Amino acid sequence: MADGWVMRGVRRVGAFFHREPLDRELDAEMAAHLEFAIEENVRGGMSEEEARRRALVEFGGVQQARERQREARGLPFLDVLGQDLRFAWRQLKANVGFTVTAVLMLTLGIGASVAIFAFVDAALLAPLPYAQPNRLVDVTESLALFPRGNLSYQDYGDWKRMNTVLTSLDVYNQTTYLVQETTGAEPAPGMRVSAGFLRTLGVRPVLGRDFRPDEDAVSAPATTLLTYRTWQSRYGGRASAIGETVELSGVPTTIIGVLPANFLFAPAGTADYITALQPTTECEKRRSCHGLNGVGRLKDGVTVAAALANMKAIAAQLERQYPDSNRGQGASVMPLATAISGDVRPILLVLLSGAGLLLLIACVNVSNLLLVRSEKRRRELALRGALGASRARLVRQFVTEALVLVGSGTGLGMLLADGTMRVLRSMIAKDLLSYVPFFDDIGLTAHVWLFAGALAVLAGAVFSAAPILRMPLAHLREGLHDGGRGGAGNLWKRLGAHLVMAELAIAVVLLAGAGLLAKSFWRMLHVELGFEPAHLAVVNVELPDAEFQKDAQQEAFAKGALDRVRMLPGVQDAAVTTVPPVTCNCDTDWIRFVGKPYNGVHNEVNDRQVSAGFFHTVQARLVKGRLFTEGDDAAHPKVVIINEALAQKYYPGEDPIGQKIGDTALKPDSLRTVVGVVANLKDGALDAEEWPTEYEAFAQDPSTYFTLMVRADGDERALLPEVEGAVRRLNPAAGMNEETTMTMRIRDSSSAWLHRTAATLVGGFAGLAFLLSVIGLYGVIAYSVSQRTREIGVRMALGAQRSSVHGLILREAGWLAAVGIAIGLACSVGAGSLMGSLLFGVRAWDAGTLAGVAGALGAAALVAAYLPARRAAAVNPVDALRAE
Repeated sequence: MADGWVMRGVRRVGAFFHREPLDRELDAEMAAHLEFAIEENVRGGMSEEEARRRALVEFGGVQQARERQREARGLPFLDVLGQDLRFAWRQLKANVGFTVTAVLMLTLGIGASVAIFAFVDAALLAPLPYAQPNRLVDVTESLALFPRGNLSYQDYGDWKRMNTVLTSLDVYNQTTYLVQETTGAEPAPGMRVSAGFLRTLGVRPVLGRDFRPDEDAVSAPATTLLTYRTWQSRYGGRASAIGETVELSGVPTTIIGVLPANFLFAPAGTADYITALQPTTECEKRRSCHGLNGVGRLKDGVTVAAALANMKAIAAQLERQYPDSNRGQGASVMPLATAISGDVRPILLVLLSGAGLLLLIACVNVSNLLLVRSEKRRRELALRGALGASRARLVRQFVTEALVLVGSGTGLGMLLADGTMRVLRSMIAKDLLSYVPFFDDIGLTAHVWLFAGALAVLAGAVFSAAPILRMPLAHLREGLHDGGRGGAGNLWKRLGAHLVMAELAIAVVLLAGAGLLAKSFWRMLHVELGFEPAHLAVVNVELPDAEFQKDAQQEAFAKGALDRVRMLPGVQDAAVTTVPPVTCNCDTDWIRFVGKPYNGVHNEVNDRQVSAGFFHTVQARLVKGRLFTEGDDAAHPKVVIINEALAQKYYPGEDPIGQKIGDTALKPDSLRTVVGVVANLKDGALDAEEWPTEYEAFAQDPSTYFTLMVRADGDERALLPEVEGAVRRLNPAAGMNEETTMTMRIRDSSSAWLHRTAATLVGGFAGLAFLLSVIGLYGVIAYSVSQRTREIGVRMALGAQRSSVHGLILREAGWLAAVGIAIGLACSVGAGSLMGSLLFGVRAWDAGTLAGVAGALGAAALVAAYLPARRAAAVNPVDALRAE
């Protein structure tokens, strides 16, 4: 029996693909049967005409018989589908304006949504490239000023030993190594990690070995792993590189392995060399110095909440044990994926929401077009129903037409999405991209195709439902009687108008969001910096620790570099700082004030070392006292300059000049005298609050790492090669990186990029939404006018003035616009609150923005309605009545 089913299936498939010869055979056979029946009737005494008519009646219809035979021998579903597709294509081809408009709207909506989803998928949904990534957690300390603060090395050791929730806990930090090249020392990004770091992640070297458990001890030889990119670019992919020695900042270091090509660790950015973290720096010898980040792996069955509770208990115990260094030190534990995507998560969710709303508007517009089109096809549908077409057959035709539209829009939308991804990817600054490396391979992945498919299915269902709702059989019969005459119909009044109101409300939400983000971005760019960024060149300089171990050597090099740079043509002045403005509220110090009560609280302030002339170079304003001079060196008493925020917080109503500041123990060598107060410089991100800051004289506390800031007479970019050359001639062992201008540094900063991207993309979505919503309103009003031609003609024949017809149409449009805008304004306040983390200096209910959006959209709606109203007022009553 199974064989019989198989053979019938084979015959059906064969018949489907060889239908033309079979159709000819069938026609010949049916013609023969028909002729035989006619001859029999003639022999029975009928006339030839009557014999043919009776034979056709008995035969049941030639075409129907042919269709029955085709279905019996072939694949009826595919036959009907082919017919429906051909008919759908003819219908859409005959209405080019409708087809192009609908496909274009779908292309924009699907393209934008898919492009943004690709970024969301890469950053938020795709699993991290580690073993069991859902068990990995980010482990840091927590303070009032730093919800995720760095760990100290001693605290890390205690947390690792005392916790009961992690199978492993390791630490890492970023660093830069100097590697000697033929042109001199070149900075290479690196990471310092505890010995078990890669085992915690579940990553194994593809060549060589991992760190041994004891290789992060102080006495162990220095070892390093190469990233795959570094192995290829610097060592030519040679297996013999394993075991070689490379000098990293003057320290001979043995290469022990190569990491996989796909290895990346976003929290530390790009790295060339990953070395074993040996606690040899001064910071790692003090519990009060925090410079490490932790990553752990949860034990089976342990939740993130349980791990956080355990770490908080340990932190509280350490605070009791070390009340000076650990006062107020809490704990933070979160999924590693959340920590990695933390900065980009809000903007991606906002952009995905914006793209989704744009797609929704596009779908509403297309649905409205389909409703209008179904109104125009009422007579056609009624006729087809009267001729025997079942409701299921008509529904199938509408579904097929919707699928053709959606398929075309999705195909073009995917092409648009691919191009959009490339453009958005190119908008990410190189420095920022190192912290979001998951965007490197952005593209049309399997997840993206599935998302696009889901959108297509959803859109197809919506577009099929729109005309299907218009075709109950009772309505089809009415279509034969009225031929489409009469008023606009209840459909538009009930559904079309509601769709337009929804469309306008969504447009208001997008426009208000774009307005708030644009206003935030403008205010952020115009925030008070406290210095003049124009004509400032910036170059980071790093000296090898092995060659510059003493403070005097570091200070002498910085002084020599400044002397050489100041001699360059086009240079007004130059200075050095350990942390340039618009970097971060970081590199902090705990201070105590001589003569003031102290209860052990940590007075945490930004700490910067700057050379004499720094404030003059950046054109900062002196509020009180004096600036540093060349005499503020190691041979003289230590001095400090504070900013206004520090003075206002810790010396309210007092004169801080002459006051002394020290560490928490007021050790004699930590005491510095306040000699000046300067206006607040924007030390942190553009959207960050101003922190109290102390500036120490670089000559009294020098460093091997500092930033040269050069004030130029003209184009500062032209000075960058000259500055680099002058420093390199002073000592080829010095490394330089991130040569840029202060203007570019501000433009490419993380906060500026986030706000600029959000404002630009949401603004683009809002602009398209504005255009589509106005077009949608125009279309509905125009259709309403076309359906009410007879009504308008009667009104005018009875004496109605053109102005009253204008008013009738404009009131109709105004009501729709007013309700839609009112709903949109209410939703906009909620949407603004949800994206509060992206707003700066603007409230979600900013009256100016909301009023501007309402006014602009309301005016555009009236303009869109004016054209149909004018056309309605121009109706000739006689012509209108005659046409009806």
